[in-house]
Amino acid sequence: MFRQPQLTALFTGRRILIAGYGREGKSTHDLLTKLLPESRPDIARNDDEIFSLLDQAQRQGQPYDLIVKSPGIPTMKFEGRCNLNTITSQSDLFLQIFSDITIAVTGTKGKSTTTSLIHHVLRHVYGTQRNIILAGNIGIPLFDILDQLDEQSLIVAEFSCHQLENIHRAPHIGVILNLFQEHLDHYHDYHDYQMAKMQMMLCQQPADHCFYCADSPDLVDRVAEIRPKVQSHLHPYTVSPTLLQCPSTLKGSHNLSNASVAQLVTQLLGVTPDQFAQALTTFQGLPHRLQLIGTFGGITFYNDSISTIPEASIAAVEALQTVDTLILGGFDRGIDYSSLANYLADPNQAGSRVSNLVFVGLAGARMLQEWTDRPDEPVQGRRTLVEDDYDAIVRWCYQHTQPGRICLLSPAAASYDSFRNFEHRGTTFKDLVLRHAPQTDTIHP
Repeated sequence: MFRQPQLTALFTGRRILIAGYGREGKSTHDLLTKLLPESRPDIARNDDEIFSLLDQAQRQGQPYDLIVKSPGIPTMKFEGRCNLNTITSQSDLFLQIFSDITIAVTGTKGKSTTTSLIHHVLRHVYGTQRNIILAGNIGIPLFDILDQLDEQSLIVAEFSCHQLENIHRAPHIGVILNLFQEHLDHYHDYHDYQMAKMQMMLCQQPADHCFYCADSPDLVDRVAEIRPKVQSHLHPYTVSPTLLQCPSTLKGSHNLSNASVAQLVTQLLGVTPDQFAQALTTFQGLPHRLQLIGTFGGITFYNDSISTIPEASIAAVEALQTVDTLILGGFDRGIDYSSLANYLADPNQAGSRVSNLVFVGLAGARMLQEWTDRPDEPVQGRRTLVEDDYDAIVRWCYQHTQPGRICLLSPAAASYDSFRNFEHRGTTFKDLVLRHAPQTDTIHP
């Protein structure tokens, strides 16, 4: 295993708790078993087990030296139960050894697309000359790729706020795409969430590079706040005008911004503009991100289930321009939806041309309640449906969406009130669209 002695040293002689036993927790346990067969880490599969073990350790005066926390467990839940400095994560441990060969992308939205695009371009240009590996929050635990690493490796990883908040060393090349209100149920406030993301920049060293979007106001504010503490080379970026002429399957100005930073990152690694443009033409967008399902009964359906904040839904409607039906709502995390209401009510925006609004879940109910009494009437004059059953929603959309226009699932809310995750929600929507398609249509999903 590449750099195995350094990895082993991270765990040797330490009392370890694996807090959370999902994909990352199991991956950490597998690595410990491989590196230190005699090790016996404590394993806690849920909150009750975690806090029972922590309380027991505190009573016995035998605290843990290392708590390897899964990303989905908020750090603030550990306050008062242990020394917070003992909390680490798979990403923290991985970066302590492999930061020098890691390119990483974070941001509230666009992480997976940008990470996948950078990986695609580098694979396209370098082929077998470099060992380009995709990992991280995109669904591949970092410890799962250890056996693939060698001297020629370059890791392209997606990092969530949860994976960044406890790191001590940041990737050699980092990207921060944007900052919007998100995951407020995991942090004391929005500023804490923002600062978790900013560890990408704060934990870099002088030879490192961090790209950040100068079009994201909240991100620019945070960079200004922490700039005296940053050691690395900072690269603000905006949309590249040259990319406007490049053929691409990616839609919308937000994706143009994602492609712009992908070009800058790969250029730093030796990719020419012509090579990038050629690779961009062969890149296919990811599922659930402005994913075209098809046109049935004259209605074109798009699945944008990944959109869990209002800014993402606004970007989706702007990218498509001819949305007639918009499906909104889901799990309510207390996000401010006034920006989405303003957009839908603005006669100069494509949102004003949305004729049908579907409101789902508690988030949808709150949107409808807050918007109904507004003087600019983002709801008045539109056909509305309040419904949690996606089968009924899709049938209603077929009945009321104008042929020649678009029905868009872009909820501006999380999915886990009724679904396992946004993928489950998007797949359910797609399957129902295909199931209820008129029999006269030829279906090409």
